[in-house]
Amino acid sequence: MKRLPTARAARLLLLGGAAVLASAVAAYGATMRGAATTTLVVDRSFEIKTSDPQRAFEPTAAIVDRAVYDTLFTYKGGDIAHPIPSLVQSWKASTDAKTFTFQLKRNVRFADGTSLTSKDVVFSLNRLVNLKGNPAFLLDGVTAKAKGRFTVVLRSKTPGTQLPAILANTSTGIVNSKLAKAHGATASVGADKADKAEQWFNSADSTGAGSGPYLLKQYSTTSQITLVPNTHYWGAKKAAFGTVVIRNMIAPTQLINIQRGKHEVAIDLSSDQAQSISGNKALKVSLQPSTWVFWLLANNNPQISTVTSNKQFQQAVRYALDYKSIVQVAGPGAIQAPGIIPSMFLGSLKQSDAIKQDVTKAKAALAASGAGNQKITLEYPSDLTINGVPFASLAQRVQANLQSAGFNIELAGSPVGTWLQKYRDGKMAFGLSLWGPDYPDPADYLAFTPGQLVGVRAGWPAGADPAIEQLANKALVTTDAAAREKVYQQIQQQLNQRGPFFPLLQPTQVFVSTTDLKGAVFHASYQVDVTQVSPK
Repeated sequence: MKRLPTARAARLLLLGGAAVLASAVAAYGATMRGAATTTLVVDRSFEIKTSDPQRAFEPTAAIVDRAVYDTLFTYKGGDIAHPIPSLVQSWKASTDAKTFTFQLKRNVRFADGTSLTSKDVVFSLNRLVNLKGNPAFLLDGVTAKAKGRFTVVLRSKTPGTQLPAILANTSTGIVNSKLAKAHGATASVGADKADKAEQWFNSADSTGAGSGPYLLKQYSTTSQITLVPNTHYWGAKKAAFGTVVIRNMIAPTQLINIQRGKHEVAIDLSSDQAQSISGNKALKVSLQPSTWVFWLLANNNPQISTVTSNKQFQQAVRYALDYKSIVQVAGPGAIQAPGIIPSMFLGSLKQSDAIKQDVTKAKAALAASGAGNQKITLEYPSDLTINGVPFASLAQRVQANLQSAGFNIELAGSPVGTWLQKYRDGKMAFGLSLWGPDYPDPADYLAFTPGQLVGVRAGWPAGADPAIEQLANKALVTTDAAAREKVYQQIQQQLNQRGPFFPLLQPTQVFVSTTDLKGAVFHASYQVDVTQVSPK
């Protein structure tokens, strides 16, 4: 696991917020000629730190920055498997997937009327890298240079087939370089100390900084964020709402609000809460798999454990698990993870490809391993719950599955910090973990192959499985979507056969919207893409 969500504080919107919002909408609507006057409300439990696109890397910030700042690529609807050009007119990649050349659209203008050119793209991407903030790793080893007014060339030290997906991330949002520099922004080396523009980006004074269909009108990390239309928007699909309000609400309050609201979205409800309103005809309740994948590892290093590194032991684990009962821990909407790549990503496996329980095969493999009744400790973070799934409950279900097949499993829960350190150090023999994507591309999951980040943590060094490593090298330089899909499926099929990882489940992602909205769907990158939502 690379990244864990931060704990969210439980806060209620100030009582006067509704009145303030109403007056703001009325005042703004009076000044807008021909603009939509309907308000879209998005309830979300905030974890936002900033809306400065090159500093921001939290889900709430993605909602805001998707609306205000255009990116080179984006997505259509909730499809995150196929990035599509946004600011890009056309592009090509070198055969080694290390050089990417992008031709920009020539009619794009920022909200102040300034034309968007290659210098703005280069400035924005270099600023992302040199600020050294949370999202800087997205362009690690990538350099950007302008080649004429509307051509940008990106060069990567390693093959970068994932770049289109990365360039759809809101942290790569393109800012008005001239205006940003006038308010203290810099993209030079040392920007982490010299850049003074964050406060400006977080204020309504930043009008003109982005080229998206909305502008930042009001900003708070604790109560609400308000967006209004960019009347100079260059694209065909104009802002559909006179106001978009993103409110900081805890789940119980979201549940109340969505039942009495209009043009409203709730993002943080649990599956139980969602089930309680599933019969409400005024609401569209979606229970779907999350991009999180829970998985089990058996360390492949005999110096860590002679038992878990035994391939017969690993086979026994693989076929002893009752995957249907494991998925039940997560409730409605969850699915078995057929591979390590989430079901909505390019290259994911079909449900029919998932490993199925075979207790006879498991008992035979366990006997062949010689482990017998030897006690094996299953480690997990005892204080962590993701998408409604407590690790403790999942560990207990795995223990019961394995013990029914003849394993002797002891549970050892520990605080997440303790558990995480042992896992990252590669010293965990047998453990539960999970993976949340940094970007929605299968390249992020090459970390599970021998010699890569997660492979090393599981005691699986380079050279441990040449066939899988050869496929991984092929995946790195394959740019055609159909060919990429095939090679990533082959990698997962072989991981399922010989790897020290056992994909378990994708938990439930709940998304609720009122039925008076069009285009309101959960988006794994943006939470909800408000630029594609409109009133019915």
